[in-house]
Amino acid sequence: MSETPIHPLYNHFSELPASLRVMYTAVLLMLGLGYLFAAVYLFHSYAGKDGNSLTLSYQDVVIAYSGTGKGSRLETGLRGSMSAMLPFEERAMLLDWVKDGAERARFEPEVRPILDRRCMACHDGSNPNLPNLNGYDNMLKVTEQDTGTGLFTLVRVSHIHMFGLTLVFFLVGTIFSHAYVRPVWFKCTVIALPFVSLLLDIGSWYFTKLYHPFGWVVMIAGGVMALSFAYMWVVSMWQMWSGRLPEAIARRRASDLPDVG
Repeated sequence: MSETPIHPLYNHFSELPASLRVMYTAVLLMLGLGYLFAAVYLFHSYAGKDGNSLTLSYQDVVIAYSGTGKGSRLETGLRGSMSAMLPFEERAMLLDWVKDGAERARFEPEVRPILDRRCMACHDGSNPNLPNLNGYDNMLKVTEQDTGTGLFTLVRVSHIHMFGLTLVFFLVGTIFSHAYVRPVWFKCTVIALPFVSLLLDIGSWYFTKLYHPFGWVVMIAGGVMALSFAYMWVVSMWQMWSGRLPEAIARRRASDLPDVG
């Protein structure tokens, strides 16, 4: 089978000016670090909802988007990912308060001091992705039955993710387009996969509330995005600075040299 001809407008990394390769490298380094931080934050936010804080499981995803179907969001957090944030006695006191009906009379003398001590650093309302525990009325909301992430919260997070990750994969894909990868259909698939996975991932947030097995789609789509990012990042960095010049590129460069014989 003959090799796919090189497109006349294609430029390999070796054919780009050093300044452009330096800029591409800086962009990849920053995006790679950002993606790593995002992965750590994702694990911290979702792992432990099923009671096991050491893994991010299918059940964690289901609880995050559709709730436990029993108890309240506060109970879910205190028994799951937030269990290590409070001493046993304080956690038990909060759970008893919820169980007894979350009475306003007990909030200021008993509950508020614990929240100020243990929770307000993160749950003061400044982060829209975390429950606001500042004040009795806000606490009352998280003592209602746990039905997972609210619809309008999902809408807000969806548009942020779609704008942000689309830009990220546009930048990484643009840089990766200068890599020499064959067959061409595989290279195009790697570039397109993150966008397809992003759509499946975000769409499945909503469907998981209706049908729990869509939680698997959330996990698989997220994994595919991460693998695509890693592949494009590694191949781009390798070919930009360390990789051997592909023979097809070497032949084209040789054919472009003027005949001085």
